[in-house]
Amino acid sequence: MTALDRTFSVAPMMDWTDRHQRYFLRLISQHCLLYTEMVTTGALIHGDRERFLRFNAEEHPVAIQLGGSDPADLALCARYAEEHGYDEVNLNVGCPSDRVQNGRIGACLMAEPKTVADCIKAMQDRVSIPVTVKHRIGINGRESFEELTDFVGTLADTGCSTFIVHARIAILEGLSPKQNREIPPLKYDWVYRLKTLFPQLEIIINGGITSLEQCQQHLEAVDGVMVGREAYHHPYLLAGVDRLFYGSSTTAPSRHQVIELMTPYIEQQLANGVALQHITRHILGLFHLQPGAKRFRRHLSENAWKAGAGLETLMEAVSLCPEGSG
Repeated sequence: MTALDRTFSVAPMMDWTDRHQRYFLRLISQHCLLYTEMVTTGALIHGDRERFLRFNAEEHPVAIQLGGSDPADLALCARYAEEHGYDEVNLNVGCPSDRVQNGRIGACLMAEPKTVADCIKAMQDRVSIPVTVKHRIGINGRESFEELTDFVGTLADTGCSTFIVHARIAILEGLSPKQNREIPPLKYDWVYRLKTLFPQLEIIINGGITSLEQCQQHLEAVDGVMVGREAYHHPYLLAGVDRLFYGSSTTAPSRHQVIELMTPYIEQQLANGVALQHITRHILGLFHLQPGAKRFRRHLSENAWKAGAGLETLMEAVSLCPEGSG
């Protein structure tokens, strides 16, 4: 099995990193690692499993993120993911939302390192693809670097070797998920220190990263970078990823070429009954900082949701951006 190159990845983001968005990003970067939205074990075991696991073959390399705290359930769902062809299974130990906490999912599990270790071991015993973990540097009440190293050490004892670390603590009461991405201070140096203490582990840094220049700086201290909202809102950021981080000599497609490459996919999805807005909502930021970008966004926002909206709606929006703009 070819080892995954996690030098640059796009974070799992609820309601955002669905299969349409991942297909779109893959047109811009051939090599970055893409993640699904978090899928709970309950959704896979009791819900429409095929819908939750479906992805396009073009998305590879692609990882699924699971949410749960029952080792047996997670092991079963990891097996489902492997059977569907995912390249990695990632356990969410970073989401701070109340809804997720109520199901013993996400950041609250940082208070239970033994439980997380049992979950990881159960998944490892069931699948041959990598099992990784995404977590915070702490939670309120467990905010010391020593507690962080204990957490990572406990998980590393299972054989887990890849840790994606959001460089903020999570405040489990009183802050919304959005506030939890903004209010707790970033402590990148803690993630760097983890790599120094655990040189044998693959440490990926996440949180507040907004440019490829910042990524390059982080890569001097850690093994990989994971970018979230910046990659979603300004997706053409990925146009420099393959050349900078994977040594590719292939020129990334222009913004207009990305739309051309996306067109057959959109036509196919429309024929399958997918509404245009479910796809175009992910590409609103494609022309960020280019002439016509605001008009492009407005036209799609105002028209893509209408009944019967088709490819012509997207083409009308693209025509508002001069061809030479990127």
